[in-house]
Amino acid sequence: MTSARDMPFGYLLQDVTLLLRKHFDRRAARFGLTRAQWRALKCLHLRPGIRQSELAEFLEMEAIAVGRVIDRLQAAGFVERRADPSDRRCWRLHATELASTVTDGMEEIARGLRADAALGIELADMQHMVDVLERIKGNLQALEGGEDEPGASRCAPRTAPSP
Repeated sequence: MTSARDMPFGYLLQDVTLLLRKHFDRRAARFGLTRAQWRALKCLHLRPGIRQSELAEFLEMEAIAVGRVIDRLQAAGFVERRADPSDRRCWRLHATELASTVTDGMEEIARGLRADAALGIELADMQHMVDVLERIKGNLQALEGGEDEPGASRCAPRTAPSP
């Protein structure tokens, strides 16, 4: 008998993630942005005035790579760098009005893609899936503080706010 621990759900999660990215990229091609660029814009839209180092941490990218992404977005008129009033060595990043049209369009694409992906799936089933994924995420985050051994952590899962 197969237990939940033997289910290869990681491969399925990866496949679903790759398919979502592929379809989003196809739909968003009209904006001419790379995935890293639109992820940065989305973050700036949600967190105006974030420092470049904070953006790199949030995006889980190297600071130098984020710097290049921001350079391109700034050159295209999507981002402004403003001096940090409390630290002259830092820049605060702000999305421009032009970026708002792109982020609005990306939100529209994301809503449509989520609707297409959830076609024929009941809302209660979707909520249950999200709840389970958040518990799995919490279990995996709990491993970060301890040994990465099977069954090493029996802590209650932490839940993080949805992005």
